[in-house]
Formats: sequence, structure tokens, C-alpha cells
Amino acid sequence: MGKKAKKVYVVGHKNPDTDSICSAIAYAALKHKMTGDEYEARRAGQINEETAYVLQRFKTEAPALLSNVKLQVKDLDIHKIEGVDPSVSIKDTWAKMKEHHVKTIPVVKDEELAGVISTGDIAKSYMDVHDNHILAEAKTQYKNIVKTLEGRMLVGNEHGQFTKGKVTIGASNSQLMEEFIEKDDLVIVGNRYEALACAVDIDAGCLVVCHNAEVPKELLKKAEEQSIVIIQTPYDTFTAVRLINQSIPVKYFMSKGPLTTFQMSDYVDDIRELMTKKKFRDFPILDRHGRFKGFISRRRFMNSSKKKVILVDHNEKSQAVDGIEEADIIEIIDHHRLGNIETMGPVFFRNQPVGCTATIVYQMYEESNVKISSRIAGLLCSAIISDTLLFRSPTCTALDEKTAKKLAKIAEIDMEEMAREMFNAGSSMRGKSAEEICFQDFKQFTVNDTVFGVGQINSMNKEELEEIRETLTPHLPKVLKENHLQMIYFMLTDILEESTELICCGNGARGYIISAFDIPEDTDRIYLKGVVSRKKQLIPTLVGTLQQ
Repeated sequence: MGKKAKKVYVVGHKNPDTDSICSAIAYAALKHKMTGDEYEARRAGQINEETAYVLQRFKTEAPALLSNVKLQVKDLDIHKIEGVDPSVSIKDTWAKMKEHHVKTIPVVKDEELAGVISTGDIAKSYMDVHDNHILAEAKTQYKNIVKTLEGRMLVGNEHGQFTKGKVTIGASNSQLMEEFIEKDDLVIVGNRYEALACAVDIDAGCLVVCHNAEVPKELLKKAEEQSIVIIQTPYDTFTAVRLINQSIPVKYFMSKGPLTTFQMSDYVDDIRELMTKKKFRDFPILDRHGRFKGFISRRRFMNSSKKKVILVDHNEKSQAVDGIEEADIIEIIDHHRLGNIETMGPVFFRNQPVGCTATIVYQMYEESNVKISSRIAGLLCSAIISDTLLFRSPTCTALDEKTAKKLAKIAEIDMEEMAREMFNAGSSMRGKSAEEICFQDFKQFTVNDTVFGVGQINSMNKEELEEIRETLTPHLPKVLKENHLQMIYFMLTDILEESTELICCGNGARGYIISAFDIPEDTDRIYLKGVVSRKKQLIPTLVGTLQQ
């Protein structure tokens, strides 16, 4: 079976409009149908009222927010391995490590990371332990001892723990045994009756009987009365002594902390330095609830793959989701001027001089012979209505209009009615702050060393546009400063009159517009007759002036 293809995010620009959102949804659906791989539509900002209305109308959930595409721990090759319970023996833990060919394994209790144990910790348990009380100190369960010695329990409760005494060998005569064996000790004995009887008389805590030797019934009965545990093993005394420490629970030797752990949501850039400083081979990864998810190693860290992204409706770095320079851009579908997005390698780039990205996306459905659903058709048709102001914008082409009519028929919608409802929803500023109004449809551009922003509100209501002007004008200097822009232009576009009043903010902003559109210098309020398109009318004219 081949390796599963990595998820690809299809995302529009910041401060997304209806085209940006609907085209992302439609193109992600198309790519999934064509390839079977996972393509997920996302948004790079808050959805405006017009788009919210469209999504609700066609019963479509808004894409989840993609705040940035920086590489995160969850994007790395995480080695998922089932952990061991803290009570599991060292022997079983070692067997699991060999089975999975790992040198570190998590110790997990109720999905939470209790510690980690490495081959080094296990080696230390063999080489550095000389304390014959260690089995009791570690509160070793009898079931661990039974399993480690491949034995069976003759008397006692396997879920009980050995908590007192030392481990000793009962190979001497009774007189000597009485000198060094004490009450509650664990005694490893052979098949000599007198040694067994002596250990029971001393009231040892546990007897390990080697060679599967038979224990007389009277001793079994006496041991049961005194709550002495008896375990029978096929091993000889030497082997039993050598193996018994392997029954100690893993929690006794594991590294408990403070452990260097990372969260699934941590950014790779933030943990890189810490990983370099720490000399561990593997680092535990936890989810936001503290549950263990796996390990990342230095090798897997170095082999990390970037997030895969398809950009729709933009190709300007300033408009792209944060961290785009760290992502692997695999496609761009757009209808704007060529911007300054850079890619590591060649990409599929489709850019057409049409009024809307949705027009291009529908072309790709037709070219791929993929049937479009009425829901997707409704979304794409709405995007074209929005971007072309129902074919009033100079950006609108014959192809946009033809495509919209096809889509409207499939979606069974009246475009005039749809436009009226969309624009009314989008221009309603009731209860909105100046900040929300400003960034409802706002794009940032860079020309030479000049960074400027252009916002736009389309409305069929003159009075509402006037109210927006009064709200926005005093707020724009703050936006200019906080966003490190040199100029801001805000278009208040009257759809019915097909004209725009332009608010200018920033040093030289007004002068550039007066020069670009040859407006008298003593003009009070700047009205641009016939100008309704940011993309085709305002930006090209302004850019031409800035470049002179």
C-alpha cells in the first residue's frame, strides 16, 4: 500500500470576499473528485455578511479558519507507538521495544504520559542495581514475577505486591537460613524440603520454588494460612535469580521528568533550537489535552514536509495567509494582475483575464468532465454576481456572463433577485465597528517600496454609504499606523449609479489619486464616475502613477 497523500489546503486571500470563499470550496471539491485525495477549503480571515448569506442560502458550512501555514509539529512525521502501563515489567517492555525496533518507549497511564524509558534506562537497571530490597521498593506485583519466571502461582493473589523484605536464596541448611532470612523476605529455593519448611517457619513473604519442584500439601496449607505467596518456576536457581529483577515495574526505572515534550500545535521554528540543545533521541508529542500522540526524532524532524497549499483569487504575498513563505504552493488559480508570490519550484498557475475566479473554476469542471452539483453551481454563480456587480463592473467579460447564466440554470436561481439579496446583506453595516467595516473587503498591495491598502464597500443605498464614510474617515489614520501602511484608499461604491467615492489617507495618498485620474486639485470629495472595480480600474491607474 502506498503512502497516503498529504492533505492540501485550498485557500483564498485575507479579508476574503464571496469569490475567494466560494471558489475555494468549489475547487477543493473538484480536486477531490478528480484525484480522490484530501483537499480542504479554508479561509484566511473573517467571512463578510454577503458571503455568509450565500453560504446559508446554499446550505454550506463556512470553511474553517487557516490562521497561518507555518510548519507545525502535527505536520511532521510523528512515530506513533502504543505505550506501556507503568506496572508492566522491564522484561515485557524490552520485548516490546525489540518487536517495534525502537530505543525509547512511552509509559502511559489513562492516555497521559507518565514517563519514557529507553534502552539506556534498561541497561542501567541491569548494571547499576545491587540492592536486594529493590523488588520491594518498586512494589513489584506478583503477576510480574510469575510472568517473568514463566511460572505459576500455587498460593496467593497475583495482583498483590511484594512490598517488604529483600530477595535472597535459600540454599543453605536451616541453621544458616535462620541467620540471614527474615520475615517478609522473598526466598528463592530448590526442591529441598527442609529449606521450604524453614522459609515458611520464618514467615517469608514469598517463596519462588525452582525446577517446578513439588511443594508438600501441608506446607501449601500452612503458607496459605500465613498469607505466604508461593510461585513455582521451571527455571533453575541461577536463572531465576538472574531474571527476577526483570519483573520490576517499568515505572521504577523510567525517566519521569521534567520531560521535554512538545504540543501538536507547536511551530517547528519555535522548537528547533530546543531540540538542538537537548541530546535526546526522541521527543514525546502531546495533544492539547495532554494525551500522548507519538514521538518525533531528530531524523524525522529534518525530513519534515511543508504544508501543501493551493491559492485561489490572489497571488500577492501581502494578501496571502501568514507563513506562506514556509508552505509548498502547488497551484494558483487567479484572475488578478501578477503579484509577488515566490515558489520553491514550478507550479500549476492558471491566470485568466476574467471578472471572477469562479468563472475559471467552472471552466475546469467542464474541462475535466466533472458534473457540478446545484449547490456548488449556486456558490459559483453567487461569486460571479458579487465580483462583477451583476455584470456592471468593467472587469466583467462575456465569459463571466455566459458562465453565470449556465450556473444559475443549474442552481435554479433568479440572478437579479439573488444580487439584490446579496448586496443588501453585504452592505448592511448595522451594529458594526469602524474596524469591522474597514476590513470587510480590504486588500494590501506593494509597488516598488510603497505598501498601501485598498478597501471597498458596495451598496445600493446612498444614505448607508454616507454613514459609512462618516464612521470610517476618522478611523483610517489608526489603521494606517497599526498595519504599517503608507497609504489607504477606501472605495464607497454605489452599485446603481456605477460610481465610487474614494476616501484617501496617508502622506501623498490624495495627490496620487488627483494625478492618476486628472482631478482638479481643489476638489473637496473625490467622486470617480464609472469606477466600480478595484482590480481593473483603481489599482492599474494608481500603480501606473506610483511607478512613474
